[in-house]
Amino acid sequence: MQRLREMWTKEGPGIPKDAPKRTGLALFAEILAREWWEMVKLNILFILASLFVVTLPAALVAMARVSVALVEDRNTYLLRDFTEAFLRYFWRATAWGLTLAGAFAICLQAILTYAAGARDNLMLAAPLAIALVATAFIAVFACHLVMLIVMRDLPALRLLRLAALGSVVRPLPALAALAFNATLWLAHILFYPVSVFMPATFNFSLGMFAVAFGVHRAVVLVLDLPEAMQPPCKPHAGNAS
Repeated sequence: MQRLREMWTKEGPGIPKDAPKRTGLALFAEILAREWWEMVKLNILFILASLFVVTLPAALVAMARVSVALVEDRNTYLLRDFTEAFLRYFWRATAWGLTLAGAFAICLQAILTYAAGARDNLMLAAPLAIALVATAFIAVFACHLVMLIVMRDLPALRLLRLAALGSVVRPLPALAALAFNATLWLAHILFYPVSVFMPATFNFSLGMFAVAFGVHRAVVLVLDLPEAMQPPCKPHAGNAS
């Protein structure tokens, strides 16, 4: 029982103080190699926490909170950190989740409508392209918004502005993270049934880690804007700026 309890509550592994600092894909691979078992456990926690569907947004945000800690190489106590984040952000995450789900539903309906009409009327190709771009922007915006929620306590309007700014300043890393997620699920489909255990073991946590890794720099950048450009706000304990 002691070993089972420690598997979920012990401090995650770290890196030597004098180790050379890596960047880019090398750093991504290094963190993944060091934290892969934590990600497997995080994936299981996320699945269990989102079983009721209505808890899905809070479970996503809690997973994002742990993923940011992994990116910043902060000490993580998986079960405690996930549970605290789930409870702390539950209502906020649910509200934003419903808002973003509504936005995606509108964009998807527009894409389907214009795509069907564009077959007979080429004039509808322009609004179809706009709908596709809008959908991509909302996806990138959602990535930045989730990370901003877990990295800093901000009012709703400030969250919207900073998430939009980060999405405009550095959209490519977020798009790359989303493409990585799409590749994970495409591999799951192509190699099924061999890949049947991918979602249960690492698809969700690895995908969220990729998002956190991709947009972290942009989020830090917009949070470090001069004080004149954003109101003072209370940062989370242990937040790296």
